[in-house]
Amino acid sequence: MPEPKPVFGSRHHTNPLIWCTAVICAIITVMVIIAGMVVFIGYLIIKPKVPQISAASAQLDTIYFDQASLLQVQITVVIQAENDNEKARASFHKTSFGLGFRGHRLADLVAQPFGMDTNSSVELNYEYQSNPIALDPEDGEAVNMSLREGLMNFEVKGKTRTRWRVWLIGSAEFWLHLDCRLSLPINRTRIYPRCSSTYE
Repeated sequence: MPEPKPVFGSRHHTNPLIWCTAVICAIITVMVIIAGMVVFIGYLIIKPKVPQISAASAQLDTIYFDQASLLQVQITVVIQAENDNEKARASFHKTSFGLGFRGHRLADLVAQPFGMDTNSSVELNYEYQSNPIALDPEDGEAVNMSLREGLMNFEVKGKTRTRWRVWLIGSAEFWLHLDCRLSLPINRTRIYPRCSSTYE
């Protein structure tokens, strides 16, 4: 009786396309990991800081207020932009602030786009001469009280867009918001507010 012949199953070979796809995915994964490590190490070394703006100084140069409750002022405000990064330049654009008094918008303080070197600052000098402003009785009484106390309160509110780039880490962009109350002596004394921006 003849012996049965062994039956061998057919051998299956992996498609070369699958191997190529796996190799490519592995290479991409390694590159992503290396890039992440470079960015992380670069961040730890460079320690990038968000540039900021602040109300550096302000002065009430002149004030005129008459019995008809007409107010006229001349004010000097210095806004300072700062870039404390040692390895990153910064730029500012869409810069706009409003100078106000008790809800009255006295002036728009704007600036053209500008750039900054590393570890540097730029001062934006604004000198505003208002037209006569008609005040209601409540605001007029507030001015009279301020004149008796020797201080006038103003507000500077606004924002600017800042952008900076750090080598391989890439670039970042934030809105900087400034909201400052300025208590200005009527004797023309210059003040130096401690008022800086917040960012988002």
